[in-house]
Amino acid sequence: MPSPADSTSEDESGARAFPATAECLNSLPTEEISAEGLPPTIEWRAGRVRFLDQTALPGAVRFIETNDPGTIAEAIRTLQVRGAPAIGIAAAYALAAAAWTGPDDPAALRRRLAETAAQLRATRPTAVNLAWAIERTLRATQEARSGEVLRRAALAEAEAIHAEDVAANHRIGELGADLLPDRGGVLTHCNAGALATGGYGTALGVLRAARSRGKSHTVFVSESRPLLQGARLTTWELLQEGFRVKLLSDAAAASLFARRELAAVIVGADRIAANGDVANKVGTYGLALMAEAHGVPFHVAAPWSTVDLDTPSGAAIPIEQRGAAEVTCFAGIRTAPAEVSVENPAFDVTPARLVHAIVTERGLHRAPYRASLRAAARERTLHV
Repeated sequence: MPSPADSTSEDESGARAFPATAECLNSLPTEEISAEGLPPTIEWRAGRVRFLDQTALPGAVRFIETNDPGTIAEAIRTLQVRGAPAIGIAAAYALAAAAWTGPDDPAALRRRLAETAAQLRATRPTAVNLAWAIERTLRATQEARSGEVLRRAALAEAEAIHAEDVAANHRIGELGADLLPDRGGVLTHCNAGALATGGYGTALGVLRAARSRGKSHTVFVSESRPLLQGARLTTWELLQEGFRVKLLSDAAAASLFARRELAAVIVGADRIAANGDVANKVGTYGLALMAEAHGVPFHVAAPWSTVDLDTPSGAAIPIEQRGAAEVTCFAGIRTAPAEVSVENPAFDVTPARLVHAIVTERGLHRAPYRASLRAAARERTLHV
């Protein structure tokens, strides 16, 4: 006979009670991938966009293929495609799909692209990569004098954005590996790996590059509630590649710092303001405060497209508010009263004073960030 702790019950209405159990109610049939590595998060295939549905992970590796830009916009909104660099790439491919399925008249085609761009911009406001990729793709089509030339220009720009992101991630990994000690525990939050980018990853790319140099780390991964990007995605990525991984609840991080099990923290970013304030998955700010209190370096890894020099500080970064059901329900089970009001910000802002280093493909940036980021922008402009 099962013990009370292993049982569930129903009240008089027939509602199923939340189980008080240390075991999972059912097993998750995690799907293995091939030895060739992680599947591409997103790619262009003969006029269609193929992307990995991240809401299905880790239970299934499921792809969606479409030439409908509206479907891609909805995938961004619902987090089937997520991660700041990845949603920028997806937006660029959505514009290419709009061009390839649109009319031949260039004026009408530009109107279609403008409508698609507006739809894409409305999906997620915090990640600056989204607007950056949209504007860049639209600029690439401005001089086209025919529908065919415009279509090819849109696709070429989307593919360039994708390829540049992969190259940037590898460069970030090379530079960022120097930030990590030879061994010890490294904490990361949310998912900043191949799934969140064009490939390889930012924060996880740094860990990959460090391991290729012979450095040895145990990677501690916080769940990243309420949608568990750390638990579902980061652990899946790292386990596929043989990393030593320990998953922890978000609330357990403080005790990990207190036990001196961490040598560094490294996270990604959705937007970096001109003064070095960093918007990232909600919970990042708390981890940065803990790191400061315990003398643990806190680093940020992100592509330059995430740096927004037009945003003066974190106070000006729009923070996406998401639906209440993400907090009041868990795996389809209601865990809070239906009438409770909910605060569900998708991101928070970590002040620049808590960030030891920001690594982009343009270099390692240190405080004062307003000066170091501006210098990186000027240097790049001089070499273009």
